Amino acid sequence: CGVVGLMPTYGRVSRYGLIAFASSLDHIGPLTKTVKDAALLLSVIAGRDPMDSTSANVPVPDYVQEIGKPVKGLRLGVPKEYFGEGLDAEVRSAVEGAIQKLAEAGCEVVPVSLPHTPYAIPTYYLVATAEASSNLARYDGVRYGYRASGAAALSEMYRRTRDEGFGAEVKRRIMLGTYALSAGYYDAYYLKAQRVRTLLTRDFDQAFTMVDAIVTPTTPTPAFRLGEKTDDPLAMYLNDIYTVTGDLVGVPGISVPCGRSREGLPIGLQILGRHFDEPTVLRLAHAYEHASAQ
Repeated sequence: CGVVGLMPTYGRVSRYGLIAFASSLDHIGPLTKTVKDAALLLSVIAGRDPMDSTSANVPVPDYVQEIGKPVKGLRLGVPKEYFGEGLDAEVRSAVEGAIQKLAEAGCEVVPVSLPHTPYAIPTYYLVATAEASSNLARYDGVRYGYRASGAAALSEMYRRTRDEGFGAEVKRRIMLGTYALSAGYYDAYYLKAQRVRTLLTRDFDQAFTMVDAIVTPTTPTPAFRLGEKTDDPLAMYLNDIYTVTGDLVGVPGISVPCGRSREGLPIGLQILGRHFDEPTVLRLAHAYEHASAQ
């Protein structure tokens, strides 16, 4: 959307106080104008929180200091699966141009393969909806979040809160997840999705033995207009194809603007790193941001 979006490693930032969507997928991170702003904010919100057992007890580096380090010699993996069918020509051109700028800054570009990428969307939308169904079944509007007003009884307040507070897309995901978790379908859907998730994780682990970061488009098309795809949820979900993989395997990632389409719509470059290697991800994003501004 023309902004910097940072997804920290799963567990890097506490989820305490978050209205839970999918417990194994929820990463809290900043949306900012610049990479430096993202680094500043992450320095404040990262770290262990006793109120969240999934938050990691890993030291928090000085992210702002890290982004100023040179990127020369870093190895960038370019996965062939992210540059195939379905990628808009303008997005391909912009992202390849961004990779070229990083190469000119001294990075080494290395072809890699993430072979289970085609299964990322179905895996994500089974895991995410199943966990959303479980989490949001407990949502009552009592302690935090939206609460319907004017209810005469507690049970009525629960019903009205859930009816008014959940939008159409949330209700759709709850229904999909409830179906995936229903008797006779759990093994066929949710459990199988978790097994494929393991294969996706192995793909990334293998790639990171050869490279320091992975660079891809953020989405296969330029930004679509608000509400443009609401009548076609599948088309909307397919725009997540390049971002849900990082979410599923828990690695950090950042989207940084890398140009605009002929219609003036923003295009994003995604940089994914090893677990808890936000410094490298931020450093590369900052280096590209600096190079593109010149």
